[in-house]
Amino acid sequence: MPSPVAGASLDHVAVAVEQWSDAWPRYAVELGGTWSSGGLNVGFGPAQLRYANGGRVEILQPFRPQDNPFLHRFLDRHGPGPHHLTFKVPDLAAALDVAGDAGFTPVGVDLSSPDWMEAFLHPRQATGIVVQLAQAAYAWESPPPEGFPAARREPAASLLRVTHAVADLSAGLALFEGLLGGRRVALGEGPDRTWVFADLEWQGPPALRLVAPQPGADTGSGTESPLATWLGARPGRLHHLTFALPSFEHTSARSGSLGGEARPGHDVPGVLGADGPVLVAEPQDNLGTRLVLQVAGPFRH
Repeated sequence: MPSPVAGASLDHVAVAVEQWSDAWPRYAVELGGTWSSGGLNVGFGPAQLRYANGGRVEILQPFRPQDNPFLHRFLDRHGPGPHHLTFKVPDLAAALDVAGDAGFTPVGVDLSSPDWMEAFLHPRQATGIVVQLAQAAYAWESPPPEGFPAARREPAASLLRVTHAVADLSAGLALFEGLLGGRRVALGEGPDRTWVFADLEWQGPPALRLVAPQPGADTGSGTESPLATWLGARPGRLHHLTFALPSFEHTSARSGSLGGEARPGHDVPGVLGADGPVLVAEPQDNLGTRLVLQVAGPFRH
């Protein structure tokens, strides 16, 4: 097996919306994300929010789509929702060589600027999600835009984990462990035995949990598992983002603004019994991205 890309780390997860302001109530106000960096580019505008543990979510909105329509096309086809995972690497040229040797074909390769170089793995090769490989000369900083909320949740939530569902766990591990160097810290099956999982970590947050339908498993009624049904014919889909809240009583989620109810997470693929009760915001209640909220303290109704 080829060696993984040296020094790769999961930097952030990106979600697409029609406009940044759509995401501020959830990701900034209710979860307490602070402005990290952002701006407007040809075809899109990235805005990164940082959470209590340093994990980051990038909010993407279209900008000047007539000059670069990729994000506008994505929203037209799929609606708002998860868009890509970004892995930072210290040497992109070397990373591309490693990827090629491992059988991957990067696209959109741009090595023209020493400040920011990037390439992408297409979802067909990257288990159903865009994977961006990037080399940055420095950390980008910028002031928040006009209208960014001043009043936000305190203390902020922490972005613990990205849970990505794959049709084939071995394919997911070949990419995220074999190529991108994630350190495997757990391997097992879900409480209902209809899905299996592998937990991977890099130097900092967030971690990545791969979940896949248990081969040959069904619900006991002769039907396939809910996770297999949700995946359909796709090689993979980002299933949810897991945030940790300091306490349930201090979040507006208690009043239902997050579109879910506190409940055990055993019926959510990718949630383990050890995670305890969680609050789940389904994609239709959160701009196309499912959220699972873990609470550090006790629930108080």
